[in-house]
Amino acid sequence: FDFLGLKTLTIIQEAVDTIARLHGKQLDMLALPLDDQITYRKVYQSGDSSAVFQMESPGMQKASRDLKPDCFEDIIALVSLYRPGPMENIPEFCARKRGDIKVEYLHPEMEPVLKPTYGIFVYQEQVMQMSQRLAGYSLGGADLLRRAMGKKIRAEMEKQREIFTTGAIGRGVDTEVASKVFDLMAKFADYGFNKSHAAAYALVSYHTAWLKAHYPAEFMAAVMSCEMAHTETVVLMREEALRMGLKVQPPDVNRSRYRFTVPGPNAVLYGLGAIKGVGEGAV
Repeated sequence: FDFLGLKTLTIIQEAVDTIARLHGKQLDMLALPLDDQITYRKVYQSGDSSAVFQMESPGMQKASRDLKPDCFEDIIALVSLYRPGPMENIPEFCARKRGDIKVEYLHPEMEPVLKPTYGIFVYQEQVMQMSQRLAGYSLGGADLLRRAMGKKIRAEMEKQREIFTTGAIGRGVDTEVASKVFDLMAKFADYGFNKSHAAAYALVSYHTAWLKAHYPAEFMAAVMSCEMAHTETVVLMREEALRMGLKVQPPDVNRSRYRFTVPGPNAVLYGLGAIKGVGEGAV
């Protein structure tokens, strides 16, 4: 288990609390439908993803524009692919999604495992599933194979090749096909990301994107409140809020609170806590 203390979770909670206070709506973020096309279109497909978890960098924004994600699986893949090494697969991944490159499989058993990633190995779990389906590995054996491939232990790799090929032949797979599949798995095992980890990241990303698409003022007020100690980031987020068409009202000693607030539709009121030298007690 990887327990993450993410500032983003605080941002989401703060936005949810603001929405409940202003609109009387208590959102359950975990119950949100994952197929909201407004979110995909407004945020991911346009690359308009500043302040969206995992999608802030210009490189990630470009990758998102190229891929044009329209389902949750695409976000999981983006989170996994945008790292040194697997990044080189992004153009082909996008081309396959668009249909510019035909997706072909060396064996029909490969399709159920690789269909969500357009025929490309992206996750460690896919290597494990493939060894189960094609060569009859147990789950424990599949994990040993994943580890051997990831660490490139030559002696162990040769041993695993023998086990994989023998198992696949026993299931009626052609020797040459079995060998090619093993090579393909070995090539991607280096890059393979843990899908369960990527899915959790993708969910947090989707929640921030959904809030940005549906409650922009509440979301940006929460983002700026959580960044109050970092003036440069507050400046960038203020510019982003203005670009989104929000009115960012200047600090007002009578109306402002310590944190950034939402005084009305499409407006954010500057928090006094973002002014240097002003402490919470004084506010």
